[in-house]
Amino acid sequence: MNWFNTIAILLLAYLAVFFQATFNELRHFVGVQVDLLPGLVVYTAISSGIVTLTLVTVCGGLWFDSLSANPPGLSTLPLFLIGLFLQHNRDAILRDQPYAQMLLGLVASALAPLFCVLILINTGARPLIGWFSLWQWFVMSVIGAVITPVWFWIFDFAGRILNYRPIGETGFRQDREIKRGRK
Repeated sequence: MNWFNTIAILLLAYLAVFFQATFNELRHFVGVQVDLLPGLVVYTAISSGIVTLTLVTVCGGLWFDSLSANPPGLSTLPLFLIGLFLQHNRDAILRDQPYAQMLLGLVASALAPLFCVLILINTGARPLIGWFSLWQWFVMSVIGAVITPVWFWIFDFAGRILNYRPIGETGFRQDREIKRGRK
């Protein structure tokens, strides 16, 4: 396990939650608070292990709930279930294709608030649901679809900068026999 990658993902989860809680221009323009965590959970589930996924979903969910009107821990379970499903099926996912990343981000960003609303309804709370909620759900899903390839690009760029590049093939073959001396 690469702890540097885990710490970098957790740091970006914290910054994403802080950004989405403080950046109000988009919320005032379209009436929707963006949710950047499902896209980050998609990247974490496909690129990291279960420990990193658990840390990101638990910490990110709790950070998100602490800055919103959600009950504490509400966002954790939906994010973890989405990430666990993606991690279980990550061998069948086209990780390097932007359209696959966008589709996964769209589905994750659509399912996370839907699961949260279902949990709220099952606990006896009465969330405010109306026709405008469909607009908010649509915009959150589209923004999540657009932001997911950005997470992949950020971490791939950082990996190219911080990791060693493999050395290309040399002209010397390992199985070549070198004869020295007289014939």
